[in-house]
Amino acid sequence: MHKWIYSLNNTIMATKKESSFPPEKLVLYEKLVATNPAIELKGDTVPYTSLNGHMFSNLEKDGSLSLRLPPTAIEDFVIKYKTTLAISYGVVRKEYVRVPDVLLKNTKELKPYFDMSFEYVQKLKPKPTKKK
Repeated sequence: MHKWIYSLNNTIMATKKESSFPPEKLVLYEKLVATNPAIELKGDTVPYTSLNGHMFSNLEKDGSLSLRLPPTAIEDFVIKYKTTLAISYGVVRKEYVRVPDVLLKNTKELKPYFDMSFEYVQKLKPKPTKKK
């Protein structure tokens, strides 16, 4: 949803809905996404990255980062970083891990996993577009 405001010339303009997660988490996520110029950060209220219709990372409402990894890398990531699979709206996301805050703050250490995620979705069959 958008909030509506009047601009200086009395026209109605939409403003982005404010997000509920801590703004510093968005800054860290933006910094991570900026490490790869081929990736664009999308979404107004729920920031995410996607390629060919496949989302591969997103910032959850609580400020945690969910990252999609290839099935062969998930268990090692969960064990190494003492984390879990990501959960959104009460549903366990089987291909996504929850990135611990300490790792989100360490862009250099997180970048290889972010790149791995991007490479993984590049190999997936593109989803058909809904646009005509």
